[in-house]
Amino acid sequence: MPTEFGTYPFELPPLPFAYDALEPYIDEETMRYHYDGHFATYIRKLNTALEPYAFLQNMSLEELLCAGSTLPEDAYEDILKNAGGVYNHALFFSILAPASESVHEPDGKLLEAIEGFYGSFEHFKETFSKSAADVFGSGWTVLVSDSIGNLDIRNVANQDVLLCEGLEPVILFDIWEHAYYLKYKNDRVQFIDNLWNVIRFK
Repeated sequence: MPTEFGTYPFELPPLPFAYDALEPYIDEETMRYHYDGHFATYIRKLNTALEPYAFLQNMSLEELLCAGSTLPEDAYEDILKNAGGVYNHALFFSILAPASESVHEPDGKLLEAIEGFYGSFEHFKETFSKSAADVFGSGWTVLVSDSIGNLDIRNVANQDVLLCEGLEPVILFDIWEHAYYLKYKNDRVQFIDNLWNVIRFK
């Protein structure tokens, strides 16, 4: 999870499974580009943006993302978009696992909450998948929980986060084209459907 990143300089953690471990749902080439390319680039650019500002270097990702007007004006956009990229990608990769190790259905209180809000887990999946398919351009689809356990499915653009609204992400799907285009081309719906095979519910 993002809190495991500590503070500046942020480092790319090891991928917790082999690059080809999610085949046939996510191919090895996409995983290498996505993890070692896109994810690593957000980390590198965040470190570059923070380098001139010693007073920011002891802040966690969450603190940076919610720092608001205390961020330097000339670095505000670079810090937020790259911190958001690190945060979102860290969450996304943390919920992936090989199909043999995936937990395709939640249990306990999370399952009860999903069934309470969406009627059934299958209906939740359908609703979440439709929301993800409807993302315009690049972004993420996120199941969030508020402080009293209410659930909501939200779409966010680019590298925006919902953290500072007091919403905790439960699962999220990366809907940027780089997450699927090498294998699925423009078939976003198939990518979304196949992602459920490699999701690990906590």
